[in-house]
Amino acid sequence: MVLAIVLAFITPVRPWLIQLTVDQYITHSIERMVINITLIQIGLILIETAIRFLFSFMTAALGQSVVRDMRVTVYKKILGLNLSQFDRTPIGTLTTRTINDIESINDIFSDGLVPIIADLLSIVCVLAVMFWMDWQLTLIALIPFPIILIATYYFKETINRSFFRVRNAVSHLNAFVQEHLTGMPVVQAFSAEEKEFEKFKSINKEHRNANIRAIFAYSVFFPMVEIVLALGIGLAVWWTSGEALQLQQSQQGTVMAFILFLNLLFRPLRVLADKFNVLQMGIIASERVFKVLDNEDFIPESNKEAYKPATPLKGKVEFDKVWFAYTDENYVLKDVSFNINAGETIAVVGHTGSGKTTIISLLNRLYHIQKGAIRIDEVNIEQYDLDYLRKNIGVVLQDVFLFSGSVMDNITLRNPDIPGDKVIAAAKLIGMHDFIMRLPGGYDYNVMERGITLSLGQRQLLSFIRALLYDPSILILDEATSSVDTESEGLIQHAIDTLIRGRTSIVIAHRLSTIRKADKIIVLDKGEIKEMGTHEELLEKQGFYFNLHQLQFDKHHKLTA
Repeated sequence: MVLAIVLAFITPVRPWLIQLTVDQYITHSIERMVINITLIQIGLILIETAIRFLFSFMTAALGQSVVRDMRVTVYKKILGLNLSQFDRTPIGTLTTRTINDIESINDIFSDGLVPIIADLLSIVCVLAVMFWMDWQLTLIALIPFPIILIATYYFKETINRSFFRVRNAVSHLNAFVQEHLTGMPVVQAFSAEEKEFEKFKSINKEHRNANIRAIFAYSVFFPMVEIVLALGIGLAVWWTSGEALQLQQSQQGTVMAFILFLNLLFRPLRVLADKFNVLQMGIIASERVFKVLDNEDFIPESNKEAYKPATPLKGKVEFDKVWFAYTDENYVLKDVSFNINAGETIAVVGHTGSGKTTIISLLNRLYHIQKGAIRIDEVNIEQYDLDYLRKNIGVVLQDVFLFSGSVMDNITLRNPDIPGDKVIAAAKLIGMHDFIMRLPGGYDYNVMERGITLSLGQRQLLSFIRALLYDPSILILDEATSSVDTESEGLIQHAIDTLIRGRTSIVIAHRLSTIRKADKIIVLDKGEIKEMGTHEELLEKQGFYFNLHQLQFDKHHKLTA
């Protein structure tokens, strides 16, 4: 801001010095003063150039610093959002908020707020000097000025609407491309390329149309500024020439100074409307970013009073009349109650959509329940330090996500505290060590994005190693063997038996053959517990579990036949 003020005061000095030189010293042939003022002019140009460089550099650096800090803040916030937010918000939209919108906030500083203030200060200083030198000539030269003000207003409004459409189109493009690149196997498998391509062209066309509206406004506005500037210069020349004829004295210096003044006046006016739009777009972008930052649906950071025992969890789990809905009152779990003693293994079975996976999501505090309570070792899970809680719960999911990086990075999740020999020991327990060593580079092999270079079964086995490494007090297996072939299932079944011994385990499985040894089986249907007991007890009841067992037995019998 200090540099902006200095620039505003320096800007009108050089035209005034030119007027002084022409009218006072060149006219009276005072060569020494002409040389002195020329040297002063050169010095002023060098000083002004240096200050403009510093001003531009510092405003840009300020913008980049803000962008850096905001991106870190926004990404940290996104990492802490409840999963329900990701269920409702397209990934491409959050990408736009983190990348494009924050970049627009950078423009507030580099091309918006501070440059606008600098330009306004410059305009005020130039006008002040013009009125001081010749107020009548200034008023004459500014006769076309209202045209520019009206044109600037309409230009700003037109550009603002166009840019708003552009931002929405960019957000839609990002969301569409992100979603369809991720789902490309489905698009190609169902020969939907042409249909999806037409959708993309439609969104892209809207983006182009919005930009063309903005380009049209620029194409009209800038020539109009030049015409108004030419009118102003013409009026200034006409007025001074009339005065010169009337007063019989030279007005050359005044004409030259005012031509320069008008250029200095209109130069910021040309871009001021554009900068106002940059500022406005930055404000719109900031509102979107702040909407993410102000989102209250997040996982609160653990405070100093959060419960964090010095020893690992024992593993006693209790669901006490738990009600949960992802949206509104559409409850996925209804009055669910059960107990798991430390070291017990329970299995949860049921048809698709019965709420099996929801139970483990709630235990991990990925979502907040609406009613009831969930306790571990007699303590409500809401009271635990979140990091402590999740480090004591190991999860092997059905849908395994691997990040682009090495096998070692995906197993340890880039945790430097996990030694390589511990990873190898866990891999040998699962029976994956030999397979990993056959890969090019072994544990340094890059599995690529989403682990695309590995089979689904191999990805699940890697996630199993990942769970083993953290030696959790509570182990959750969510359809852990559903996508593994019979041979691979045999490899990990012994490891599972070894791992769950003496450890609280929750097994969710479609294959009822894998849960016969469970201490207790919970049968869910439409979010409600229908039956609970051992494998033999539930078969004797000939209820829900019996029917599920018969369906699978008949299906297996037909397949083998």
